[in-house]
Amino acid sequence: MVEDLEDIRQAVKVYKALGEPTRLKIVRLLTDDRSLCCIDIGSELQMVAGSTLSHHLKQLTDCGILNPRKEGTYIYYSVNREVVQKYAPYLMQ
Repeated sequence: MVEDLEDIRQAVKVYKALGEPTRLKIVRLLTDDRSLCCIDIGSELQMVAGSTLSHHLKQLTDCGILNPRKEGTYIYYSVNREVVQKYAPYLMQ
């Protein structure tokens, strides 16, 4: 039962994060095995405010949807396929 409760909490975090249109666009952008840094994601989505994009990336990382990977001074983000496949498999199509 405790495991089910934890699974429910994780699902709520994931769905809450994906409920924001910009975050959903970010995940869809990264679902095709891409790994992009914040600057590249911003230019692909034509976002203006870097701080807003950073906030969205943090939300997606905190709920487990994105995996950050530090490379030099950049952080590259990729989709955690296991989490997305479990909670939002339609994104992987």
